Amino acid sequence: MSANSADQARLLNIVLVKAGRTKISYKAELLGDDGTRIAVRAPWAGDGVRDFGFVRFERGDVFTEYYWRNRWYAVKEVRDAEGGLKGWYCDITRPAALSGAELVVEDLDLDLWVCADGKDVRRLDEDEFEDSGLSETDPQAAAAAVAALDELEALAREGGLDALLA
Repeated sequence: MSANSADQARLLNIVLVKAGRTKISYKAELLGDDGTRIAVRAPWAGDGVRDFGFVRFERGDVFTEYYWRNRWYAVKEVRDAEGGLKGWYCDITRPAALSGAELVVEDLDLDLWVCADGKDVRRLDEDEFEDSGLSETDPQAAAAAVAALDELEALAREGGLDALLA
């Protein structure tokens, strides 16, 4: 990545927008920006524990997050407080937009979870996506979102996400 050492200490404000409203906003350390992909690191920004049944996000977890200006997803590597890999949480989003120190990402409801050993790959929130009405209001965006989910799932099942994040 081409970020210089001065950029590496820079903090960005990550703003996740859903249905036109800010869902969550948090500070993250900029790790790199090559002009296409932006990498940041942040502690778990949620309140308390979020238990999905197949993974728990909790205080001490660290997220290394990858956003693209030209792809319809974000990939978040999740590690516990001791550094152990939990897996990757992937949000299907519109391409990220960086303006100054603010990175804005629009969540399109679809998600993918890939556990650390790669054996559990699951599509999430397809019902929320269907209920969002995006297919009717913006069919091109809906098609791009479904294609992005299919692409990530195929990558995860065909050898993991490491090559994408390298």
